[in-house]
Amino acid sequence: MLRLSELKLPLDHDEGALDAAVRAALAQIGVRHDGLVGFTVFRRAHDARKRSDIKLTYIIDIEVADEAAAVRRMAGKPNWSITPDMTYRFVTQAPAGGTASRPVVIGLGPCGLLAGLILAQMGFRPIILERGKEVRERTKDTFGLWRKNVLNPESNVQFGEGGAGTFSDGKLYSQIKDPKHLGRKVLEEFVRAGAPEDILYKARPHIGTFRLVSMVEKMRAEMLELGAEIRFETRVEDFDIDNGKLRGLKLSSGDYLPCEHVVLAVGHSARDTFEVLHERGVFMEAKPFSLGFRIEHPQGMINRSRFGKFAGNKLLGAADYKVVHHCSNGRAVYSFCMCPGGTVVAAASEPGRLVTNGMSQYYRAERNANAGIVVGITPERDFPGGPLAGIAFQRKWEERAFELGGSDYRAPAQLVGDFLARQPSTSLGSVEPSYKPGVTPTDLSTALPDYVIDAIREALPEIDKKVAGFAMHDAVLTGVETRTSSPLRIRRDDSYQSINVKGLYPAGEGAGYAGGIYSAAIDGIEVAEAVALAIANGT
Repeated sequence: MLRLSELKLPLDHDEGALDAAVRAALAQIGVRHDGLVGFTVFRRAHDARKRSDIKLTYIIDIEVADEAAAVRRMAGKPNWSITPDMTYRFVTQAPAGGTASRPVVIGLGPCGLLAGLILAQMGFRPIILERGKEVRERTKDTFGLWRKNVLNPESNVQFGEGGAGTFSDGKLYSQIKDPKHLGRKVLEEFVRAGAPEDILYKARPHIGTFRLVSMVEKMRAEMLELGAEIRFETRVEDFDIDNGKLRGLKLSSGDYLPCEHVVLAVGHSARDTFEVLHERGVFMEAKPFSLGFRIEHPQGMINRSRFGKFAGNKLLGAADYKVVHHCSNGRAVYSFCMCPGGTVVAAASEPGRLVTNGMSQYYRAERNANAGIVVGITPERDFPGGPLAGIAFQRKWEERAFELGGSDYRAPAQLVGDFLARQPSTSLGSVEPSYKPGVTPTDLSTALPDYVIDAIREALPEIDKKVAGFAMHDAVLTGVETRTSSPLRIRRDDSYQSINVKGLYPAGEGAGYAGGIYSAAIDGIEVAEAVALAIANGT
């Protein structure tokens, strides 16, 4: 098929305009009216750089009667190419008779979910270990924190079936390179599990929390049907490593599980697991991450700022933003995990520590927009001390946030106007914070390191020049955002195995190889393929 890119049409174009535009483009490469067999929309986005003239932009895959002739005529012409083959093909299949060693997947977040699914589809009958509960039981425990200030350390936003991504905006895009088009496999599996089909063509697709819950259940059912075994409420307490090779796992149930191929997909908050791995000598290193706050504005204000007179258009939906400011102190401040029409959520996983995150439903219909406004930090500059130093650094500021909020999981919050004026907030304004179980107005100047506070204070007025109203007095900062990514990386080699423990396959966000649902799921597929080939080849 032929691929036509950068096809732009007015935001309010009718159904026939796209057909006419495709035919006009084909005419420019000599394809007659009757030579068009059909076309599909591969990607639809919007170009809002000119608020007075927002365009829809399309990538179109086109089938024509004489493709060879069309390919010759389109050579050298801009915006024309051959549609790549994005069909997913399994790298191998399990040996017949069920004689292959059963791989183990630790963690059932986006990475572990796709790793387990792919291994099951190839016939390897994986054993999947999840320290938390099934997704609906986990949701009840999560609401227990949000509504009753009660934290279950093993079942919360971070731990349980679906992983941290279940309570998020469900974003399904990334800037990672994907030469094998594994992202397409991820999207197709999600659609099969009940995601809306528009995620296949929207430029910035998302699903939303409630849909993710039912999708995860359907994917679990498929894995079980294909012979997988899933053990919930089963934490890996130790790793049996002998002469640089993984031999088995010691589980919280008291069982010992012999195994030779383990996908480690534990997520970025499995701090106790990282500590055990470090004790066992698994090579890991500290890596950069970011610290900051959640910031909330009225979604209507963001819509007007980004879309002007087109604010409220159904095709555009709730507006988002992506901003960055390079500060005079050498720090970079940027928006992270922006959630249009969403809520700020309690994401703690350890008693006495407070963490925030953002979440949206599919329709993004809540009154506020929120995003992390965070500052990049590095181990060399900010938390020296070895592979686990980042975890200790995160904990320090999570404990401080817990204290500032009142030591009952209410979050510390401050109006942007007060934050910029260096005065405590004693009450809230027109923007009602969405965080549950509630916020405590306070002074956030001691909630994070001075260089983070200074950088955010400098950045907010500068960002306001790009997104009008960003530094409005009544916008709310809620603390703290500490788990933007894993604070460490478990190094792996070209075979996707730990560089010093054969049979251990670090994967996904927790191991430092992904950032978000989409990239974690892609990494899960890549690691599953490596495991499958190793088992099939007897290595």
